[in-house]
Amino acid sequence: MEAALQRRIQRYGWDKAAAYYEELWQNKLKPAQEKMLEMAKLKQGEKLIDIACGTGLVSFPAAKKIGKKGLVLATDISAEMIRICEERARKKKYSNMQFERMDAEELLVTDASFDAASCALGLMYAPDPVKALKEMYRVLKPGGRAVTAVWGKRDHCGWAEIFDIIDRRVATEVCPMFFNLGNRNMLQQSFEEAGFSYVMYKRMSSLLNYDSDEDACVAAFAGGPVAPAYNKFPNEIKKEVHPEYLDSIKCYKQDEGYAIHGEFVVAFGFKSK
Repeated sequence: MEAALQRRIQRYGWDKAAAYYEELWQNKLKPAQEKMLEMAKLKQGEKLIDIACGTGLVSFPAAKKIGKKGLVLATDISAEMIRICEERARKKKYSNMQFERMDAEELLVTDASFDAASCALGLMYAPDPVKALKEMYRVLKPGGRAVTAVWGKRDHCGWAEIFDIIDRRVATEVCPMFFNLGNRNMLQQSFEEAGFSYVMYKRMSSLLNYDSDEDACVAAFAGGPVAPAYNKFPNEIKKEVHPEYLDSIKCYKQDEGYAIHGEFVVAFGFKSK
């Protein structure tokens, strides 16, 4: 898919998915996000740029860690995600946060201006993930750290067939390289290609628990990785894809709900100079 088109689709899709995202995914993504924050070792007074921040599931805990003298700049390609973050920051009276709509591959900030950079479950959507990592490297000060999390291997993620279900109904593949960074040491290699040293990564098994068929479908389609395509479907197609997806995850059925296997890869990189 041509990169500019992919970006437009992502922006539209995540604007639509924003209302569902946190409620449906907060607990599922929490283990990977907590591991990222642990690896980042944020200190009081530091500056962090949180890329593809979504509704701020990493941004807000990070803001607490760096304190009032620090700064979190939260960025996302979706204007609606940024609006939600800004509203929440005002309500909770955070004074150490800023929010900007930005493309991960073109961060509109000066070189060497942040102590740390994070990107939680967003790098898979970038048309060129290495370019996005190079941008993270550029904006870090010497001695800065970058942390990311991506989904793991396709065959370790029980919900992966959702991409085939959607792709059969659209002209182009949805996130064709979604699982690529989860393969073998691809994330480590991408960090190193971007210039990072002392790269470390960890694989983490996870379970996505849903109480019902409806919960599983809403999370997967309306608030999940195929939302950009799904939200453009007419209602009859939306109804058609739900039973196909439920059939693909039937082996994970538990009582009325599901416990679907998943995998994260969390990585750390250091900017030496």
